[in-house]
Parts: sequence; C-alpha cells; structure tokens
Amino acid sequence: MLMDYLPILFYFAIAVIFACFAILASYLLGQRKQTLLKEAPYECGMTTYGSSFRRIPIKYYIIALLFLIFDIEIVFLYPWAVIFKDLKMFGFVSMAVFIGILIIAYIYIWKKGALEWE
Repeated sequence: MLMDYLPILFYFAIAVIFACFAILASYLLGQRKQTLLKEAPYECGMTTYGSSFRRIPIKYYIIALLFLIFDIEIVFLYPWAVIFKDLKMFGFVSMAVFIGILIIAYIYIWKKGALEWE
C-alpha cells in the first residue's frame, strides 16, 4: 500500500529540492546593493507623501475572521447533505447540535457588537 504513495513522495521531494535550489541560487547570484530608492515605498505608480505605513483598524480583521469561521460551516454542511440518508437520525442530531453551536456563537458575536462597522 505504501508503494502507491511513492510517486507522490517523489514529486514532493522534487518540489522541495527545486524550491531550495531556487532560493539558494537567488541568494548566491543576486546583488545586495541597498539604495534609498530601493527602500522607498512604491504603490500604484504614485510617489507617496509622508509615512506610507497606516494602521488598519482591528475591526477589519475581526470581520474577516468571522467570515471565515461562518464560511467553514458550508464545508461541513455539504458532505453531510450528500450522505444525509445514510446517517439517519444520528446525522440529523449531530448536525443540529453543530448548527446550534454556530447560532449561539453568532448571537454572542452580534450582542458583543463585533459586526458593527463604525
């Protein structure tokens, strides 16, 4: 059975060796001249004025993480829906508990005000 995975292992080894070779070749052959122009921030072809580092509100990251958490729910719902008839009552109850936990989490997040963008 392990022989079936040998081509995958071989392909993975070739990919790792190539990645290491590319990084090493870049390090050995590349130039390392630091100039003021290279270190200057550049965005969209426009010269920046003032500091180019801005603080991004934490709300952005919270909304993104919440989207991912509730979007992953679909990943679990799809396989369950495909074999729903085979799981019978156990599958229904387990998915009801899973969705119930997600609903409780959603209500908690809503009450805390994490979904409000100010």
